[in-house]
Amino acid sequence: MVKKIAYALLPVLLGLVSCQEKKQEKAALAYRTMKVERTDQAVNARYSATMKGRDIVEIRPQVSGLITKILIGEGQSVHKGQTLFVLDQVPFQAALSTAEAALKSAKAAEQSARLTYDSKKQLRDQQVIGDFELQTAYQSLLSAQAGVAQAEAQVSNARWQLSYTTIKSPVSGVAGMIPYHVGALVSSNISEPLISVCDDSEMWVYFSLSEREVTDLTLQYGSLEAFMEGMPDVSLLLSNGKEYSEKGRVDAVSGIVDAQTGAVALRAVFPNKNHLLRNGGTGTVVVSTVRKDVIVIPQTATFELQNKVFVYRVEEGKTKQTEISVAPLDDGTSYIVESGLGEGDTIISEGAGLMREGLPVGH
Repeated sequence: MVKKIAYALLPVLLGLVSCQEKKQEKAALAYRTMKVERTDQAVNARYSATMKGRDIVEIRPQVSGLITKILIGEGQSVHKGQTLFVLDQVPFQAALSTAEAALKSAKAAEQSARLTYDSKKQLRDQQVIGDFELQTAYQSLLSAQAGVAQAEAQVSNARWQLSYTTIKSPVSGVAGMIPYHVGALVSSNISEPLISVCDDSEMWVYFSLSEREVTDLTLQYGSLEAFMEGMPDVSLLLSNGKEYSEKGRVDAVSGIVDAQTGAVALRAVFPNKNHLLRNGGTGTVVVSTVRKDVIVIPQTATFELQNKVFVYRVEEGKTKQTEISVAPLDDGTSYIVESGLGEGDTIISEGAGLMREGLPVGH
């Protein structure tokens, strides 16, 4: 009876095995594969960037006073030494006149003290007076000379104070907005500057690479200095998506890794003779490199595990998990493989993250 049941179930079991094999064959046909080849590859890696002028100066008054003239328009170009604002000069001119009058008085007192001293000296030489009177006259002369020096310092200070009422630009660049108007009372401790001037003849464009990318590139070039010298000129995409006409050069790499993002800041310098780039603007830095005779695979063929990159090679009709190393710069869609794959290898080209070891793959 048992044998009869076994014989009866045999066709069913064979049918299940056959069905399973067909499912595996269909699954194998669903996997997309590719054969690894060597080629030349251009890599355009893109990084979000912010722009800053080479020099940004907040201009504030050094003395208190009413604004009597504004000689610059908002957003206009200015040159170094150009007068931007004039404060009320009347009280400062009066202070200078007072200081100059005091200086004249001090000089007259000095001249009188000198005449007295010279006269006393002659009388002492004739032994008409004693040393005490001569010494007293000399001390009066010294006091008068000190009074002249003090008066000269007051004149100099008054002149400086008056000069501070004419506010000039310390740099060439482009002016910002002006939050004050004629008649406003300003001082050195105002909360907002009179105006900000940005030297935008060159723009500093900041972007970031991951710590791993910077480390890999530094090792690739041999040193940080060689990395900066050997790194190709970079391009800049503006906020409207158009490419900026000038190329930039990377001239600085931060020595600090951002603890929150794990990124390292880099600075690229772009010429800006047409003043198209503006302080505070945003864009995208494009780092373009060309690698000769390299293995290139799509990123869809890879997956990451514990900061390592893997692919599934096809060996003897089954998937085999394989670790690879990739170039530090990529274009967001493909990787340049440094090691782990050889020309002629077959890999799963899509959905690697959903695969597992030992799955059958048809050819």
